Amino acid sequence: MAALTHLGAGGEANMVDVGDKAETTRTATAQGFVSMRPETLEMILAGNAKKGDVLGTARIAGIMAAKKTHELIPLCHPLLLTKVAVEIEPERTLPGLRVTALARVTGKTGVEMEALTAASVACLTIYDMAKAVDRAMVISGIRLVEKTGGKSGDYKAGS
Repeated sequence: MAALTHLGAGGEANMVDVGDKAETTRTATAQGFVSMRPETLEMILAGNAKKGDVLGTARIAGIMAAKKTHELIPLCHPLLLTKVAVEIEPERTLPGLRVTALARVTGKTGVEMEALTAASVACLTIYDMAKAVDRAMVISGIRLVEKTGGKSGDYKAGS
């Protein structure tokens, strides 16, 4: 098992020194779900939420969150992201919405936390904008789906 990179010999938290690492193109894709009542899903998809465009607002919130990840998660490096995309699609079998966030950078460290933060905040925004009609919504399944680049190589969930 690999050692934890953010802990010193005495257990103290440290920011990893990435100064000697090579710059490579790195991507990460994360996913999350918001389960809700069928009528809540239909209201969101029809654009009838009282707070406005739930999907558009959640997409922007996710993108903004990815850009601020280093301000939210201790020990994360600030990154010059080259791409952040948030897609939100209905999952009628839940019923609810599937949020998929992609982050890309050419740099010395990965973008997994940025993708995970984007997916999480987009899900939270959906909840916030629809909670007046459905407080029983459930956010679940926040996870890294795929990553590419860097010394540790590629990763794909389930493989």
